[in-house]
Amino acid sequence: MYNVGKKQRAYAYDLPNTENKEPGKRGAHRWRMQEAVGGGPVLLKDGKPFITSKEEDRAGGLEAMHPRTAIGYTKSGKLIILVVEGRNKGIAEGANFPQMAKIFADLGCVEALNLDGGGSSCLWVNNMNTIKTSDKEGQRPVPAVLVIKQKQ
Repeated sequence: MYNVGKKQRAYAYDLPNTENKEPGKRGAHRWRMQEAVGGGPVLLKDGKPFITSKEEDRAGGLEAMHPRTAIGYTKSGKLIILVVEGRNKGIAEGANFPQMAKIFADLGCVEALNLDGGGSSCLWVNNMNTIKTSDKEGQRPVPAVLVIKQKQ
């Protein structure tokens, strides 16, 4: 997804832009989103591992073990949010991208996307943190969060 022009219009590609195409040309289309969450790499596409870390030029490699936060959905539309604790030696070492893809595939997801990792990975449910943060100082400020609330 790219914002281009004076009005910063959003253009998107259906696959990673490996040919460095200019947005709005050859394969890109206007994206008229209402809300969006960004992340990467892609973990699953059409129910199969499809890790795009190389195409997305992500540092750290496929096998690096870290805390992870990712999201996916099943064919029936069930949303799966997964947070993996890490850097807690002997208890929770984290996960790598192939492991994350396998977990989502095993859960029946058809699409999955890594959101973030490291010290910013956490999942609060009913005002309780579900994992031990990997930062020794505890929770740290982050620029954005995903909040899901039950309708009242």
